[in-house]
Amino acid sequence: MENIRPSADLRNKYNEIAKLCKDTKEPVYITVNGRGDTVLLSMAEYKQMKAEVELLKMLAEAEDDVQTGRVSSMKDTFNDLRKSLLERK
Repeated sequence: MENIRPSADLRNKYNEIAKLCKDTKEPVYITVNGRGDTVLLSMAEYKQMKAEVELLKMLAEAEDDVQTGRVSSMKDTFNDLRKSLLERK
């Protein structure tokens, strides 16, 4: 069930709303004049969501690399890594 609260609750009942975010691990939607305005998440849920978005971006880039042929064999990749590491010494 969605947690929808008026903006006045954010001012007057912040601790309750923060606890709700942490306990349910769900967002709380804040309304102004009956319309959606803001979404609150616990810090832990925000960090998790941000990490998932970053992972999805990397996967999308990798998928694009595969689709456009910007890939090489594992053997070539490891040979390039070895060569790079030897050049650093």
